[in-house]
Amino acid sequence: MIVTTMKWICTLAVAALLHAPALAASDRSHLSSDPRVVDARALVESGRFSEALTVLRPLAPDHPDRTDVLFLLGLAAIEASRQADTGEAERTALLDEAIAALRAILIDRPGLVRVRLELARAFFLKREDDLSHEHFERVLAGGPPPAMVANIRRFLEEMRARRRWSGWFGATLAPDSNVNAASDSDVIHIGGLPFRRGADAGARSGVGAILWGGGEYQHPLGRRLRLRAGADLARREYAGKDFDQTFLSGHVGPRWLVGRGTEASLLASARRRWTAGKPESHSLGARFESEHRFSRRLTASLRAAWHQHRYRQDESLDGPQATLALSTAWLLTSTVRTDLTIGHERERPESVFQRNATRWARMGLSVALPLGFSLHGSTELRRTDFKGDWSPFTSAGASRADRTRILRVSIFNRAFTLRGFSPQLVLVNEARESNAQLHDYRRNRAELRFVRQF
Repeated sequence: MIVTTMKWICTLAVAALLHAPALAASDRSHLSSDPRVVDARALVESGRFSEALTVLRPLAPDHPDRTDVLFLLGLAAIEASRQADTGEAERTALLDEAIAALRAILIDRPGLVRVRLELARAFFLKREDDLSHEHFERVLAGGPPPAMVANIRRFLEEMRARRRWSGWFGATLAPDSNVNAASDSDVIHIGGLPFRRGADAGARSGVGAILWGGGEYQHPLGRRLRLRAGADLARREYAGKDFDQTFLSGHVGPRWLVGRGTEASLLASARRRWTAGKPESHSLGARFESEHRFSRRLTASLRAAWHQHRYRQDESLDGPQATLALSTAWLLTSTVRTDLTIGHERERPESVFQRNATRWARMGLSVALPLGFSLHGSTELRRTDFKGDWSPFTSAGASRADRTRILRVSIFNRAFTLRGFSPQLVLVNEARESNAQLHDYRRNRAELRFVRQF
């Protein structure tokens, strides 16, 4: 059932991508000829924003030319918030009003670039920079004129320079058909003889909860230099304690604003993991992060990390881990985004047969559709090759080799929010094939999470 649903959603996303030009063409609006709207437009153009709001607010709920009315309302509220005599509480209320009006337009007509530009500006003035940045990026993908591009880049540079505090958190309900990632094989062969596994050795299903959060502060050390310090915490719980996990990490280090659209960070990193309520491992290391904008639509990022792991019980797993990943994001239009990540990871524990190298590639597509729906789908392929003799799990003492495929789709509706958060349904189908007995598995997972929108 979950695979069928995922195929249906992926088909819908591909159809949306193929019809993106038609959607963009249909997202043109017109100016209302209603005398009240015409008067309100004249008031906005002459800088009499409070008077324009008085005219527009009663019209917004059910006017035939609602798009035009809401846009003028949002524009007037933004400009009114910038007036010198506007108090802080009133300013925040006006920006919230502008965001609500512009968001209502984009729910049904996500291709209206000018509306998205004003929404980005409203978030910028409210200092919600992550949301502002996202919408400015989408405006750039819509092909605005050169003067507008220059202004947007100034906004992006200012947000990058003024960034101080940032925070994130989330919660998910997560049913899983195979929490322990167990093989469905009933028999294992050792020395050519079959042995049946115990009844409790198979896959175990369950419904769990996942919580995560974190924060970071960036202290200015100079015009282009910042000191980053932050932490992350994640907690996963299922019935009983066997599959509970807690992950805590912290980082500190410099961030360089190298040039327009380019930055880099070098961070000291510490991590600690608990499994089944008991300490499992800790690690110390460093990571390097870099990002560069190649064009209005294309950005790339590089992540490299090295950590030395120490395990509390099984010291044979102690050793270094190195990771390198390159990601690109390409905005085809203001409503369609593709992303690609390729990576390589090596683990060198003391136990030779546990040493491994993993290569992976992940490609995704996100589409914002009319009627408020947003779809995302991705495919990830991973290949892990181990060293040493893996008998009796492999034949003739061969090394273990795994191939993993992960399909993920998600859907949410931008029209349905609770304090700025939208419920998002995520479906995941994962399968691993291995030449080592009992190391292959199949699992279906679902997540009901809340994501911040607009």
